[in-house]
Amino acid sequence: MTKIQKALHEIIQELPPQTGLVAVSKFHTAESIQEAYDAGQRIFGESYVKELQQKHEILPADIEWHFIGHLQTNKVKYIAPYISLIHAVDTPKLLNEISKQGIKCGRQIPCLLELHVAKEETKYGFTPQECMDYLASGEWKNLKGALISGIMCMASNVDNREQIAHEFEEAYQFFHQVKDRFFHDNDSFCIRSWGMSDDYPIAIEHGSTFVRIGTRIFGQRLY
Repeated sequence: MTKIQKALHEIIQELPPQTGLVAVSKFHTAESIQEAYDAGQRIFGESYVKELQQKHEILPADIEWHFIGHLQTNKVKYIAPYISLIHAVDTPKLLNEISKQGIKCGRQIPCLLELHVAKEETKYGFTPQECMDYLASGEWKNLKGALISGIMCMASNVDNREQIAHEFEEAYQFFHQVKDRFFHDNDSFCIRSWGMSDDYPIAIEHGSTFVRIGTRIFGQRLY
């Protein structure tokens, strides 16, 4: 068992049954991804379209690629044919483009709305009020090529565990408000994506169904 496979196994052992793992593979080699794949991991997260394209072409076809970074509208067309989940939809404009490209590919692309709960201006995403207002507008119901499947967020990059827990709990409560109001009869709206290498145990305590972990699996990134 390699170092990557050992780390992967240890993390999977920690996760409850309801929480899936996105192995964040951005800036890591195809060989490293293959090691994780050989240990049974199938979901990998990338943040840059060009890098993702290169890996998608040479790695096994049954990998579920998740796009977890800030996605530019003009890049959506390149990943629309195969992307399994887009985590960080931060504007109606981006969601509209995803739908447009999904229709061209004959598919409905699963997406998560990015919620801005962190106390950092550098983070992207809808504020809770902006997200609620957008959903209340009903515009998204006309999008045939995009499927809103849940909520994603990032906590503040701080050492204060109470603050991180509070932000994840805010996202968890918001998810249920939105679920009850707009998606109560829609089983596909079920994903809560929060938690990374430094804070995923807290995220699990606050309802995460997907944690995004890279450094603990692959080590430091190769920039």
